[in-house]
Amino acid sequence: MFSFESDAMFVDDREDLIAVLQMRFGTIPGELVEKIYQISDMNTLQRLILAAANATSWGVFIKELQDGEGSFRLLGEEFNPLSEMKGKDARYGEK
Repeated sequence: MFSFESDAMFVDDREDLIAVLQMRFGTIPGELVEKIYQISDMNTLQRLILAAANATSWGVFIKELQDGEGSFRLLGEEFNPLSEMKGKDARYGEK
């Protein structure tokens, strides 16, 4: 793969991660955006996109981010986005 293609993929994945975080958790701190742009491992970026989409809370995502490369812990209720909806009717709020 050519370098410019790889660079473009990194930019796209970083922007995707930031977009998912904003959709799930609202405004994210500038320091976190900087940290995301320092990630240079494609597997880590892709894992963090999955973590951002499935983490039940901001804290769960931050823990996953801090664990860095090589973490594969995306298991259990911490990564079940529907678990935060227990006791709620998705259309009408609380049951």
